[in-house]
Order: sequence, then C-alpha cells, then structure tokens
Amino acid sequence: MRLGTKRLAAVIASATLSIAALAGCSSSDKAAESGTSGGSTNEEPAGGDEAKGSGNNSITFLPKNLGNPYFDASYKGIQAAAESFGASTEEVGPAEATADSQVSYINTATQQGVGSLIVSANDKAAICDALVEAKDAGVKVVTFDSDTNPECRDIFISQADAEGIAKAQIDIVSEEIGDTGQIAILSAAANATNQNEWIELMKKELEANHPNIELVEVVYGDDDDQTSFDKTAGLLQTYPELKGIVSPTTVGIAAAARYLSTSEYKGKVALTGLGTPNQMRDYVEDGTVIEFALWNPEELGYLAAFAADALMNGSITGAEGDTFSAGDLGDYEVGKDGVVLLGDPYRFNKDNIGDFDF
Repeated sequence: MRLGTKRLAAVIASATLSIAALAGCSSSDKAAESGTSGGSTNEEPAGGDEAKGSGNNSITFLPKNLGNPYFDASYKGIQAAAESFGASTEEVGPAEATADSQVSYINTATQQGVGSLIVSANDKAAICDALVEAKDAGVKVVTFDSDTNPECRDIFISQADAEGIAKAQIDIVSEEIGDTGQIAILSAAANATNQNEWIELMKKELEANHPNIELVEVVYGDDDDQTSFDKTAGLLQTYPELKGIVSPTTVGIAAAARYLSTSEYKGKVALTGLGTPNQMRDYVEDGTVIEFALWNPEELGYLAAFAADALMNGSITGAEGDTFSAGDLGDYEVGKDGVVLLGDPYRFNKDNIGDFDF
C-alpha cells in the first residue's frame, strides 16, 4: 500500500464505495504476513464463553456491510496499520446496510473484550446504546466514514471536511452543465449519516451560489448496484430535461455510469459524485464521466487504526487538541467533538486517473 503525507498527499498518495476490484494484497495474504485475522463473516458471531478476544490491543472492524469494495480497501489500511504496531484485527458485519444490523456485532465485540471497535455507522442513533455499553466495558470506539452521535464514540475519522466534499461535487456538476438546468442526487441509504450531511450542504451550496440549477429530486439506491441502476433509469424517465446527476456514493456513481454508458443519455447527462479510480476508469476513458471526486479509503482505514491504537495505549483520550502519529501519514490533531480530518477531496479526470490504482 502506498501511503502519502498528511492532507492532500494523504488523500492521493496511492491515488472506502466502489464496485470494481481494489488494488492491494488480499485480506488472507495480509493476514498470513502479519499474523492478523483476515476473516470476514456475514453471520452473527458467537458470544459468551465461546467468544475470543485479546482484551488488549485487538481491533474489530465493523463496516456498514460486507462485500463492499470500498470497505475492503479500508480494511486493508487497517491491517497494514495494525501490522506496524502489532495488533490483531478482525472484520465482521452484516450482509445488508440496515439501520440496526450492526448492533449484534457491537454487543459480541463487547462480550469478547476487544481493545477497540472501528465502525462505519449505518444509522446515527440506532447503534449508540450498544456503543455506549462497549465504551463502558472499556472498548475504545472509533467511527469512520459515517459517524454516530459524539457521545457514543471516542473519535470520528472524517474523510474530509463535509463542506469541502459537498462543494467539490456541486462545483463539478455546475461546470459540466454550464451552471444551469435540472439535476438530481442519487444517494445511498436514506438514513446514512454522511450522505445526508453532504446532501444538506449541497442544497445550501446550490441555493447560495447556483440559483439557476434546480435540484429536482433525491433518490436512494441503498448502496445496492441494481437498485442504484434502476433509480438512475427512473430519474431519466421522470425528468426528460435532466442535465446532471450527483451520486455521493461509490456504489451509486458506478451503477449510474453503467446505465449511462450504454444509453442514449451518454454524453448528454453529466454524472459526478464520489468514486474510486479503478471502478470509474473505463467510464472516464469512454467519456461517460468527465470528472469525479474522492479520498483514499485505504488511508482512511489506516488513519482510523492508528487513532484506535493511540486510544488503546492511552496516549490520547479523544479530547480536542490531542495529537498522535499515524505512521506514514504523519501527525494528526483531534478537533472539536473528537473529529480527526484525513484531508481534502481530490478530483479525478482523464488527465490524472491513470496515475492511481485503488
């Protein structure tokens, strides 16, 4: 894994929710090299006396759902970080990203006495009680990618400043449609914390700086490829004057690009959002997509793991002003409400996409 320096370099060094294979060694290969657990399961894990955990510096990774290449990349970053500071890792999670589907896994990790949990929340509030119980039992809780309420975790690792993420996507679509016309948003799940925050900020950006762009509808593909594909088709049928689609989810943008690439709308309807270079490369090269944005999900996981380690070893508590080292990414400071910022989003296009492999 290539890791860059802090901020922009951190985002683009080897350039999380992609639908193409992401670069890097497999979980099993990394586990073999580091002695960490590379296993994943979508079955509810056993608890009680059968549960196993170091009760020390073990890390349990709980993504929104398994089988999502974005989170596969994040886990690679977690494993690489854990290898460097000698922690064991395990990935568990549900097959589908529903609001309360993560609760049983949190409860089991608490029973196991793991050192830390790294969680991307499917719902801002639904898992909070379980996370508070975990914290009360001594588990260090790091959220990343999608946050919970601040009182339910120790630290949140944010991909980038929320305003910056929202603005980058609106900037791109406005440039491509001449700053006028109808656009729609294809989101993930309706209760996804990060998606909803970005959408609200996109609306504010449109109102403040793009009065001639009309947001006609927000639809939800539930981070499912086929659902997102169908929602794209529905938008284009419902709004024949639609000029652009913004999809702030890597599953959604890839599904929308797949639909547009073989339709009469290719080259006529602008598509942007958040994607990864490997999943979007063909669509950029064939002109379906001009430009999109993202951070590096592998580095996001890497940073989350170092934050978990700093919490476990007591060098930080998650208080504002705390600082810690994140290996190859450099030093980071904990901000207000326990938020740590990875860096700025990066814009990928035909001129630079060949430089990245994730």
